[in-house]
Amino acid sequence: MKIFLITLVLMFGLGTTLVAQNKKAPLKNDKETVLFDVSMTCENCQKRIEKTVAFEKGVTDMKVDLENKTVQIEFKKTQTTVANLQAAIEKLGYEVKIHKEEKE
Repeated sequence: MKIFLITLVLMFGLGTTLVAQNKKAPLKNDKETVLFDVSMTCENCQKRIEKTVAFEKGVTDMKVDLENKTVQIEFKKTQTTVANLQAAIEKLGYEVKIHKEEKE
């Protein structure tokens, strides 16, 4: 009887470990990229955006281009939204719009 109970407990423990591991598996197509036009004017603006927005929840990569006044952000769709990222930059005092490609 003791062997049966020990076996049952071990099987239950192993089963919950496997279930927990499956829940942690990353989702495919979990990431999205957005490009913003931002009213930054100097290197201090660039550094401020880089230091602050990089720590927003879900941000996985970011490129700030002062010359073109754009901020490209790669983020996890399950953790944040485009609107949240836009609001984070606006909170720093900048005007932010989603970049529209110019038609040739």
